[in-house]
Amino acid sequence: MNEQNSRFIGEAITAVFDPPPQWSKSPPCPNHIIWQDKTYEITTLHQEWRDYERRGRMASNMRPENAQRARQRGSWGVGRFYFRVTLDHGRVFDLYYDRAPKGSDQRLGSWYLYRELIE
Repeated sequence: MNEQNSRFIGEAITAVFDPPPQWSKSPPCPNHIIWQDKTYEITTLHQEWRDYERRGRMASNMRPENAQRARQRGSWGVGRFYFRVTLDHGRVFDLYYDRAPKGSDQRLGSWYLYRELIE
């Protein structure tokens, strides 16, 4: 499948783990997701990758040598962990965990269903 044959979704989801991840800011692929009030089992993990690109205001708030290291290893609250999965109904999706906190009351990141890949 290639990314040109995809449908953008971009909706928040809830990730469900069994057991819970050891590190909340560096989670593995979830076992289930809850999307639009329905629970789906992840039956296959095809691929995973990380993107530590700094976005928005954070893109220019580091010295270049520090930014280079952060792109390779990440830094607190920066980056996305992507997972290409098949759900129990057979459809293939990319989902990701965005490590950015959403404020002082929500210091953990958020999960999103990024896109559906279409054959």
